[in-house]
Amino acid sequence: MILVDTNVLLDVVTNDPVWADWSVEQLEAAALRGPLLINDIVYSELSVRYERIEKLEEFIDEAGLEMMPLPRAALFLAAKVFTSYRKAGGARTGVLPDFFIGAQAAVEGLELLTRDTARYRSYFPTVKLIAPGE
Repeated sequence: MILVDTNVLLDVVTNDPVWADWSVEQLEAAALRGPLLINDIVYSELSVRYERIEKLEEFIDEAGLEMMPLPRAALFLAAKVFTSYRKAGGARTGVLPDFFIGAQAAVEGLELLTRDTARYRSYFPTVKLIAPGE
């Protein structure tokens, strides 16, 4: 089972000129290895690109994505890791969604398909990343 980060899906949705091909290839390869999962956070972040929920649901179905709710252990871990990030001088405030995603991958033992590796590697070193250059 592979958790898919929002940035990979947005590459596809927006047909990003730099990353769309890589993201499509990785999604196709990952789908051959098992279910592609998203959580509530990814769903919410992805919904920003859609005017209607029906269109978002259509994309999710066509992409073969399955919803996986965040377990309480991941919610707790995300808060603890975010606190560590802030105490270490992390100043960005919009990173909490990444900590939810990383915490779920860590708690559930999921691989994570993403293009954003630095924070995941630093705060969730046990999570296997599928990322550029891997």
